[in-house]
Parts: sequence; structure tokens; C-alpha cells
Amino acid sequence: MADEIKYEYKTVQTVRGTDGLVISKMQKDGWEVVEQSRGTLRSTLTFRRPKKPMPWPLVGAGAAVLAIIAIVIGTAAALSDAGEQEDKAAKPPAGASEEPSATPTPTAAERAAVEVITPEHNSEFAALLKAADTCDDAHADFATKYAGRTIAFNGSIVNMAPHGDYETRYDFLLGPGDKGPNTTVGPAFQYEDVNVSELSLTGMDVPATIGAGDTFRFIAEVGDFNAVQCLFHLDPVSTETR
Repeated sequence: MADEIKYEYKTVQTVRGTDGLVISKMQKDGWEVVEQSRGTLRSTLTFRRPKKPMPWPLVGAGAAVLAIIAIVIGTAAALSDAGEQEDKAAKPPAGASEEPSATPTPTAAERAAVEVITPEHNSEFAALLKAADTCDDAHADFATKYAGRTIAFNGSIVNMAPHGDYETRYDFLLGPGDKGPNTTVGPAFQYEDVNVSELSLTGMDVPATIGAGDTFRFIAEVGDFNAVQCLFHLDPVSTETR
């Protein structure tokens, strides 16, 4: 039938305890829950919402835009070829002496890239570790601003679950402080699909096994923030006992 409603579907996996936050966030975007499957550590939620038909004028406009892009790409390629020919003509003959360039001084941005961010020296990070809402927009802002940078903080393992069907790879849920599974503040940091050896355990008394509740100083690289699952992804650099 012409008036039949067509839906688009989305499936989301959540960590135990975050179902309500995820459902609320999805409902604000027009999604409704059609199926909810709860596991021991994770839940699988299926959502749907009516598809929005694309107006015909926009379809025509899209085709026109693609045609313009093709023309621009062709023009840019021609200019690039001409520039390469000029560079070859201006290049000095082989064997000609050239003055060695001086070693460039690192810029402020380059120096910042190697500095480790800690709550003691970065007020944004200190505030983030005390946030009560794991879905707050501040998490996404921090992830965008400091993507690829290294952070260090004292925290604990909130949860540790096998990744898929693997017996030696895990998803780690981390939180600031020493409360482990009882952590109630700060981002829901996650190491996803990680082998224990990839944690690079260091310190005076490296444990033979690790689990929920264990406390460490985590040093990690900032990844992205999944606003749907309310998970702040990190990549482990090293994990120090304390």
C-alpha cells in the first residue's frame, strides 16, 4: 500500500546498567524500542523509527552536486599535473650542493602532543573524572579535543567480560577511583577486545591474574566517545600496580 509506514531499524549493545540511559537518548531522536534481550553482562536493544522519504527536488539537486564535484576533481587533477611539471623544471641538477636545513624547533602543539594529560595538571580532565552523568556532552567534547593524546589516572576495573567467543580477549570497563563495580562517578572508560598482555602491566607486584575491583594507574590513548552506548573508548598504553 502507498500509505504503508516504512521503518528503519538499529541494534545497539549496552553494558549492564546503562540500558535506561541508552533508551532515553534514542527516544529523543525518534526511536522506539521493539525488542530487548538481556544477558548477564550486556543487553541487546533493537529500535525502529519511520523512514523519511527524500523529496524529488533533493534527488535532482544531489545529482547536480555530483556532476559539479566531478568537474572540480578533473580541474584539480589538471592543475596538479601542471604543478608537478614546474617543480621538475625548477629542481637543481643532481650533484648540486645544497645547504643543510637546520633542525626545526618543536611547536607548542607538537610539544603538547607528547605530554601526558593528568587530572592534577588539566582542569577539564579533573572535572570529567568527577562527572555523575556518563552520557554528558562533556565526554564527547573531551574525546574530540584530545583525540590521540595520552591520559593517566588512578582507577579500578569496574567490569571484565570476554569479548565475543574469545577466551583470552576481553572488554574492560574502567572507572576513576578505587570502588570497582561500585563506581558511580566519572566516564565509563572501555578497553574493547584487549588481551591481558596488551595492558602492559608494570610495577612492584604485578598480579598473576586480574579482575573486577583491582586498582591500577591507567595510562591510555584517548579514543572516541560512543554517545549511544555512553562508552568512552581508550587504547591501553601501560597499566601500573599501586
